[in-house]
Amino acid sequence: MSVTLVLNDEIAALLPQNGEAAEKNAQELIVLELYRRGAVSSGKAAQWLGMSKVEFIRYSGELGIPYFDMTPEEFEAEMKVVESFATKPRHRERLKPAHSTEAD
Repeated sequence: MSVTLVLNDEIAALLPQNGEAAEKNAQELIVLELYRRGAVSSGKAAQWLGMSKVEFIRYSGELGIPYFDMTPEEFEAEMKVVESFATKPRHRERLKPAHSTEAD
């Protein structure tokens, strides 16, 4: 699909003059905005921009787009869950393989 975009002169002046670079910049901005709005995943955005997911997460973070988008209250609730796991004793039972021939 091809889309023609008409920009006012002030916006156009801020973009590189090379048509290919301007198109790439516009696509990057659109993908970043879609990601910021939650319309696409970090994996899909990374794919569209030719990056690994980790590269995209770092890049978008450098631009101020957080990977985790939580309110302070949501973050606090998540931390309580994490802390509860850290304070619970760990009980692990060894399970015998189903084909075990050992006597019980």
